[in-house]
Amino acid sequence: ESLHSSIGLLGISSGSLLLAVHFYSLPRAAPLILSTTLGVLLLLLSSLLAYAGICRSPRNSSLFLTLCLTISAFWCGYGALFILEGRRVLNAAGDFCNALVPGLVTFTLALLLIAVVGFLCREVILALIASAVSLASAHEVATCSSSSFGSSAVACNYMVICLVGGYFALGRILCFLSKERVVLPGTGLAKKKTSEQLQPTSGGTNRFAVTALILNMLSASVFGCRLLGITGKLFIGQVPWLWAAGVYQLGICILSYRAMDVLMATSFGFTSILKFAGGYCLLYPIWQPEEPSFPTPFLVAFSILFVVLALFLTLKSPVDGLYLLVYVAYCIALACCPKGFFEGGPQGVDVAIFVASALMTLLHLYNVAASAKMPAGRGAAKALLARSRWLKLREGADLHAPYLGYSKYADAEVLAYACSVLASFAMTRTGDPQAPLATVVIPWVVVAGGILKLLGGSVAFARGKTLESSAFILYAVMWIIWGLSRYGGLYGTPRSFHAAVGIVAFMLFNGFIVFCSLFLSIAWFLYSLSFLLISVSFLLDAIHALPAGYDIAATLIFGLVSFYCFLSALFNSTFEGSCLPMGRPIVQLSGVGTGTTKCLHLPARKASSVKRIADILKNGGTCGIPTDTVYVLVAACHRPDAVEKAHQSKRQAQDRPMSLWISSLKQLEPAKHLFTPLLWDFMEAAWPSPISLVIPRGDWVDFLGMKDSAKYVGTPQSIAIRIPDCSVTTHLIDMVGPIVVTSANPTGEADTTHHNQVYAKLGDKVDAVLCDGPSPENIASTVVDCTKIDSGNIGFFRVGIIPKAQVLQILEQVQKK
Repeated sequence: ESLHSSIGLLGISSGSLLLAVHFYSLPRAAPLILSTTLGVLLLLLSSLLAYAGICRSPRNSSLFLTLCLTISAFWCGYGALFILEGRRVLNAAGDFCNALVPGLVTFTLALLLIAVVGFLCREVILALIASAVSLASAHEVATCSSSSFGSSAVACNYMVICLVGGYFALGRILCFLSKERVVLPGTGLAKKKTSEQLQPTSGGTNRFAVTALILNMLSASVFGCRLLGITGKLFIGQVPWLWAAGVYQLGICILSYRAMDVLMATSFGFTSILKFAGGYCLLYPIWQPEEPSFPTPFLVAFSILFVVLALFLTLKSPVDGLYLLVYVAYCIALACCPKGFFEGGPQGVDVAIFVASALMTLLHLYNVAASAKMPAGRGAAKALLARSRWLKLREGADLHAPYLGYSKYADAEVLAYACSVLASFAMTRTGDPQAPLATVVIPWVVVAGGILKLLGGSVAFARGKTLESSAFILYAVMWIIWGLSRYGGLYGTPRSFHAAVGIVAFMLFNGFIVFCSLFLSIAWFLYSLSFLLISVSFLLDAIHALPAGYDIAATLIFGLVSFYCFLSALFNSTFEGSCLPMGRPIVQLSGVGTGTTKCLHLPARKASSVKRIADILKNGGTCGIPTDTVYVLVAACHRPDAVEKAHQSKRQAQDRPMSLWISSLKQLEPAKHLFTPLLWDFMEAAWPSPISLVIPRGDWVDFLGMKDSAKYVGTPQSIAIRIPDCSVTTHLIDMVGPIVVTSANPTGEADTTHHNQVYAKLGDKVDAVLCDGPSPENIASTVVDCTKIDSGNIGFFRVGIIPKAQVLQILEQVQKK
């Protein structure tokens, strides 16, 4: 905690020192730091601040997180502007000020809000830093508006930040290195606040939302300042603010999925598209004199998606739902204006977005950081729906339960389906073939259909949805390549043949996905099949044989199917039951599609999960669990029915008998007289470890309560027994008693080294899986033949992770003893 705080504050101090030197040297003929150099350094420091803030986010330090991410985004856009100035891109009179002011206005207000909340929450150091940066930005705006204001005031504010942040960071570093023996006055604040900060906040709190709302203010400020006359024009100099806001908002979209906030993450993904599109439109005059036109069907579809998302977000927080309606008005305003971002209607809505985002920033920041809460309407919809018989909100531990295993992310399918809708409707207006860049299609297709769908596919893969993630990633690559080539001016007659070959390759891959979707659901089959129609239209267009209207029909069909999937994902993630079902698999196979409801996947890091696995084993279930080597399939010794089930579920071979595991030799203590002294001492020296000892079968088996299940374990002459060197496994055995163990894979197949493979190999034949990620080792245990140990000889059925020489060394030490 001290280290990440120190990194963040040192980064702020370093950047402030650079800017202080820069502003002190402005009156000089030659600046001390070149603009390009300053820009690059600010970009590096912005990445360092983002790292420090994100690393501190699990500690509930919401104000520190917001401050770091806000200044990081500020310096990212600021640094890009300095680079543009250094490369003589902003060489006209007043260009640098016109580019700088929208960002300065935004961060002046945003940091002032952070400072106010910081003082209210008694985070004095962070509040001082935020207020000083806000004051420096305000002075810089005044400097841009009037030459009578000198740059010394700006430099003075940055020096204050440098001294305050440097002092506190130094104090935390000394405290960390001296193990709290040396504490500078005032730097123990974080220590005093630790117990308060670590208190859990209200469920579902998304600490990253504040920064995303500030980024909405930033993009709105670019166009709102032009309407209000604060800036003179819209041009390339304001692109860094828009694209910095878009990039950071994509990152916050991912972090919001980590915070299990599906609806806000989806809304941030939506708004990031508008930021990239705005930046593209400001870049467009570089290569074309006329202003670009907008595909109206896309904006209509976008406004509908915003309306649906706002309705569902209202169930969680009415204030957040009302806030999204401002973006509905924004999309409608863009659709009604041929010049889009360059006309007064959308810019007027931008002013409204700026004001609404500022109010929402204050509300979210105060509710997350302070103990008292401002009313936001949370729980109102829940109380209303509690009386409904048809609609019940999904709640509880399984709200974000993954399809397979466990995941650190909430489901991102809602965003992926919405991006399919957006990408398809963006292409319903093809534009002029001679001037493909004139219609704003590239950002909609590449960002929405490509980048965001790629994000959705990556999250789906993390949640164990292999087919869905493969389809999303494949379609994302297709949208990116096709969007850049067809609508980016790279597509022409000489390249038609090569484009056709690539499209055919994509169609082959998609054909495989269509086939696999037969075993998933009806909706997924229609979704993948309709994308095949899109691919056919791409192919026909590449060979110049596209019938009139075919591409429009194909995109409409794909868009409507995607919209149904979008609604289905929203309903099924919000309400209990299948309000809009995805449908049953068209082809039903035994063991496919039924395991998701029967096989539990529980994280091994939780004691409650181990207890639940123990209860399942006591009740006659079979489970896959992690060990000190690979994953194994286990059953309780005292449940013969469970042992028989485990034996049959993996088609146990006669030459690979099941083994017996205990957690301590104390469980064999009543039968110690039945073992020879040498064998007992060898077991005591060898365990716990990944060494299985095959010992003669005898009456000692009855002391473990095996009863009728003994016939399934070992051979008539011997039994393999082991104490694993794994705390989770031994704790489980302590709760259940001795267990019967076999490898978690059908006989003859490779060992199982991940919890996902347990389900993949055994299907729904296991009742639960204790998930612990990849195995610590990829090699099974060493199996030692101890049936003739009294004669001084041992053999090896299998040499696994423990080498033969180490086992012989243990035996030699026992014999000497």
